Amino acid sequence: MVKLADEVQAQQKKATRAAYGATLAELAGEGVPVVAVDADLTGSTTTKKLADAGYADRLFNCGIAEQNMIDVAAGLAITGHVAYTGSFAVFGTGRVYDQIRNTVCYSNLDVKIAPTHAGISVGPDGGSHQMLEDISLMRGLPNMRVLVPADYASARAALRLAATTPGPVYVRMGRASVPCVYADDVDLEIGRAYVLREGADATIVACGVEVEQALKAADMLAAEGISVEVIDAFSVKPLDEDTIVASVAKTGCVVVAEEHSVLGGLGSAVAETLARKHPARAEFVGMRDTFGKSGEFEELLDYFNMGAAAIVEAVKTVMAAKLL
Repeated sequence: MVKLADEVQAQQKKATRAAYGATLAELAGEGVPVVAVDADLTGSTTTKKLADAGYADRLFNCGIAEQNMIDVAAGLAITGHVAYTGSFAVFGTGRVYDQIRNTVCYSNLDVKIAPTHAGISVGPDGGSHQMLEDISLMRGLPNMRVLVPADYASARAALRLAATTPGPVYVRMGRASVPCVYADDVDLEIGRAYVLREGADATIVACGVEVEQALKAADMLAAEGISVEVIDAFSVKPLDEDTIVASVAKTGCVVVAEEHSVLGGLGSAVAETLARKHPARAEFVGMRDTFGKSGEFEELLDYFNMGAAAIVEAVKTVMAAKLL
């Protein structure tokens, strides 16, 4: 069983991006040949912590030149380094898609695409900076793995996994501070999903910040006598199809929740899997083919119907459809 946060830890809030520079510094101290290549956002992405820890020669700031950032990382990977790139997700995946596709993935280079400020957690920066299509972009690329951590501890685990996994890895991190889900020393795997709560009436598959919302929804539903199974699809690609199919076979229906467009992300990955292996009723909680807007993270979760209450309603809807 995966190690979850205790009651005291669960009250603590940290941003997933806060794990970035600190974890790179840990890896450097352990002798891993990590380098960070950033695009003039070393403070916001926290890659500056690598330099602050005494590894200034491992941090390369390319300025506001994101395409060049990817190419520099590719060059460093060719020379034997494990190269991480840092920027806001809207720039670190969207603006550089051609370089990621044709330079990194085509040659299967040891470059880790690890932007921060993904999703609506960017908050007041508004729709132009709230990247909600990145999982779709990255999971469609050959050779790319996609990890979406739920909290600080799983972000640290994802960054460490990326260092020991040859080839391209995408690690999605956010700006907002979120509650702890996992124990500090949690050990996760690429290609695994984790059952955080067992249930019989419906399955909730979530990733990223939606994992904590799914657990809240499970508590709310339990108060009404509804038992749901909550799965963290930490590894969106490769997806742990066996765990998800086994759960849906037991419950008969599924809700997928993600802080991302409902088009092309985790919901699509789960639907594709169930269509092949175990067709079932499904509902999807996420952005409904629209851009975000300026606001505080918690406000936006409710505004765009991505909070725990929306998951509760989706579970009730899919359970009713299951009975038809």
